[in-house]
Parts: sequence; C-alpha cells; structure tokens
Amino acid sequence: MRTLCASTLIGELFVIGFAGLVAMKDPDLSTGTVWAVSGIAMLLCVLLCGVITRPGGVALGWALQIALIASGFVVPTMFFLGAVFAALWWASVHYGRKIDEAKARFAAQADAA
Repeated sequence: MRTLCASTLIGELFVIGFAGLVAMKDPDLSTGTVWAVSGIAMLLCVLLCGVITRPGGVALGWALQIALIASGFVVPTMFFLGAVFAALWWASVHYGRKIDEAKARFAAQADAA
C-alpha cells in the first residue's frame, strides 16, 4: 500500500505546485497566501508518504483529497483534478491493502513450507 499511496501523493505534490502557479494570476490573492497554502499542502504530501502506514495516515490522505477538491473554488480545474486524484487515492488504498494481504499470505505459505 505504501508504494501506491506514495506515488499518488508525489503526483499530487506536482499538481498542487502547478495549481499554485495558476492561482498566482488571481489578482485577489496575494503571492504569499498562495504559496503558504500550496507549500503546506505540498509539505503534507511529502510527510504523508512517510506516515501512510501509521494509524491515521490514510485518514489524513482523505483530508488532503477533500482539500484538493475544495481548491477548485480558487482554481476551477482543480475540481476535476481533485476528483481524479481522489479516485487514484481510493484505488491506491484499496488495491494496496489487497497487495499487502497477498504478500502476507505468500510469506506465511513460504514459512510453512
């Protein structure tokens, strides 16, 4: 699960950075505000890569997905990209857990043999 989720989070890191560049063109937003929010979100992506298997890691990932979708109110394209990454996040968690279960089963079979 860790590899799939981390890959999704790294992809999100780049999307958030590019969305920050787009948001800077909004005259109502200051550059400092845009980069403070974008920077915190990008840092959260990196930190989540390390704690994804710990309790609460997946829940924090879901919170990030919700925030990414909500950022569509500032950069409308993010409604679509946020939904795409939320679907990727679900797939990463769902199939990652299945892969982890299969690995554990194979390891148990190898130990038994």
